[in-house]
Order: sequence, then C-alpha cells, then structure tokens
Amino acid sequence: MELKAILSGASLTKEQVAAIVTWIGAGQQRFDELFGIFTTGSNRMVQRTAWPLSYCVIQHPSLIQSHYKTIIQLLTAPGQPAAVKRNILRLLDQGAVFPKKFHGQIIDFCFKTLEDPKEPIAARAFSMGILSRFTDTYPEIHPELKTVVELILPNASPGVKSRALKILKQ
Repeated sequence: MELKAILSGASLTKEQVAAIVTWIGAGQQRFDELFGIFTTGSNRMVQRTAWPLSYCVIQHPSLIQSHYKTIIQLLTAPGQPAAVKRNILRLLDQGAVFPKKFHGQIIDFCFKTLEDPKEPIAARAFSMGILSRFTDTYPEIHPELKTVVELILPNASPGVKSRALKILKQ
C-alpha cells in the first residue's frame, strides 16, 4: 500500500482510513511507516495521518509502545494542529496505556485542555475521559476533576456536557 499517496490525495475518506488500519493490522513495521509520516510530514499530511494512526492504536495498543515519548512531545508541543491533538487524545482516551513516567504530563495537559474554552469540543471531551480513567490510579485528582467539570458544565457543548454528567455521577 502506498501510504503517502493515499494520505496526500484530495480527501481522506472513512473507507480509506479503514483500509489503512486493516493493512497495518498488528504489524509494527507498517505502523512505524505510518508513524514516520505522522512525525515528519507537512502539517496537512500530519493531520491526515493522525486519524488512521489513532484507530490503529485503539485496535492494537502495543503498536505505540516504542513511540511513547514522541507522542507525548507532539501532544504537549505548542501550536499543534487541532487534528493532531484530537487524535492523540482519542487514542489515550480509548485505551492506550502509557507508562507511569508520562502520567503527570498527560494529566496536566488534559486539565489545561479541559479548562480552556477555546479548545475544540472533542479535545475537551477526550481530556475528560482520560482524566476520569486516571482517577482509578490517582484518586486524589477526582475532586479537582469534579470541580473543573462543574465549572465548565453551564456553558458546555452537548458533547462535553454528556461526558461531564457521566463523570459527575461517579
């Protein structure tokens, strides 16, 4: 499969993303090829690569293990395109397990994202989900999460509001 050709086409469809994810499967070498495009491509290429990359990791979480440090650097780097942040947050929210040494950075980033009304809805909703998962490991963050959720709830979008209400029920 010619990944760069597909990713640089006029548009990227759901079917193309599914085909890329299927082609990569659990193959580390193929995933590394996709990850290489994700980290070195143009802004447009990086944004397009983020979508299939997140779904590959959701299906095969072990694929990301050799790239933990890079993912965290990309997530926390200022000026990242919304698509990159959204898809990294998606893979964190939907199952990727990162080593403890990265937990502090992830938690800090998610709180900042959640508290910023200028952040896209999906990024805020994924951040809430990630923080909620971390409350099992770090119960001391639960009161802060609850406070932040209560503060953003009155002006929240439907997507954020739905996640917020689930968290408040915990």
